[in-house]
Amino acid sequence: MSKLLQQLYPEARCSLHYQNVFQLLVATMLSAQCTDARVNTVAPLFFQQFPTPHAVAQASIEALEACIQPIGLFRVKARNLKNACRILVADYSGDVPRTLKDLLRLPGVGRKTAHVILGNAFGVPALPVDTHAARVSQRLGLTHHRDPNKIEKDLCALYPPESWVRLSHQLIQHGRQVCRSHRPLCTSCALNNYCEAYLQGRFS
Repeated sequence: MSKLLQQLYPEARCSLHYQNVFQLLVATMLSAQCTDARVNTVAPLFFQQFPTPHAVAQASIEALEACIQPIGLFRVKARNLKNACRILVADYSGDVPRTLKDLLRLPGVGRKTAHVILGNAFGVPALPVDTHAARVSQRLGLTHHRDPNKIEKDLCALYPPESWVRLSHQLIQHGRQVCRSHRPLCTSCALNNYCEAYLQGRFS
């Protein structure tokens, strides 16, 4: 399965645009329940106005909200960004921490977001499970769980750590392009001979 995914998506990578670890953290926090494409249109203006954790920590909630208003849950996300950046400034000298434990201290950062940072910014073996990765994994029969943490555990048991970051991106890309939530393109899917859902006739 992993070899076929590699053939299908050899260039799969994070679809969020960023230039440094701080930008990746902010973009990933903004992407919760929002498309990466929308985040990529809003984030550049945000980084122009608030280029560092210090700038975000010192900004007013109103200014942060106004900047990210086109993004869903912008009020909650503005508070989380401000509070997270206060912690970065106070406890980490403005740097984004490199461990799961420390990342999870930041408001608005859950396990998926932390793993995006660890895997893409720091090269730490991590397997973020978003809605696309979860859906594809379930349909393929790689997991029978719905909880993202349990799905992550199942996938990590199946594949070596050095493949985790790449696998996550490949599952996400396949979910966006082929194994869509509604009307998946099963008959033209290169994975249909391995897909539990398709072989059981759920999407015939």
